[in-house]
Amino acid sequence: MSCGKKQVFFVLVALGLLDLHARVCSAPICASGQVGCHVLSLSNLFDRVIQHSARVHGLSSHLHADFEHNSSPSRNHIGRVFPRCHTSNILTPNGKENAQKLAREELTEVILKLLMAWKEPLGQLHHSMALERDVFNSVNSNKALDMRDMMHELRKGVETVVEKMQHLGMISNSVSSVASSPDSFLSSADNGQPQAQAQSQAQAETQAEALDHHMLLFCFRRDSNKVQNYLKILKCRIVPEHGC
Repeated sequence: MSCGKKQVFFVLVALGLLDLHARVCSAPICASGQVGCHVLSLSNLFDRVIQHSARVHGLSSHLHADFEHNSSPSRNHIGRVFPRCHTSNILTPNGKENAQKLAREELTEVILKLLMAWKEPLGQLHHSMALERDVFNSVNSNKALDMRDMMHELRKGVETVVEKMQHLGMISNSVSSVASSPDSFLSSADNGQPQAQAQSQAQAETQAEALDHHMLLFCFRRDSNKVQNYLKILKCRIVPEHGC
């Protein structure tokens, strides 16, 4: 991508962030009409999170491409065997047909689990990029910060969509426990024991810290694409009359 096209892309991303920030600050969006907030239809809420997820995935793809282009051969992924992504324990449907077969609650939980799984790693990525000035320039560090903030907004937006679906009786209220319990997805074999959950969380954190920047960017690009596709599928399952 040429320098001019890159500048245009990041201007558009910045404008998207500003527009999102303005909407949140002027009238917070809610699901069921609480005082002082703006209520949108479920279809509009879906459209907003899908558009924002597309921006997140676009930024992750550009940052990953920039990293690959600027990395020295010794830091490049060519010829290397990567460890599994830290989200590998989250069972995700393979392909559109399998995603369409999942119940609404199951697909919603998969989306929430993927979003929650990236809360800490993206913050660590920005922090390490900011420290390693000999490897990363300030532009890439700022992109990583933007990506973290955009992912936070996306997670909040999806939680609002979930609340709206629950308010309309389209999914059960049990789904909300996923967002409030981010550690629940870390164990590949949940036995319900707090000690086992703590050990699994520590193992996942150690694994995430061991991943290099390229692996994190590769995994995040993959997962952000999954989130975008799953949101589109979920919208068609919930409100098929709107653009499906």
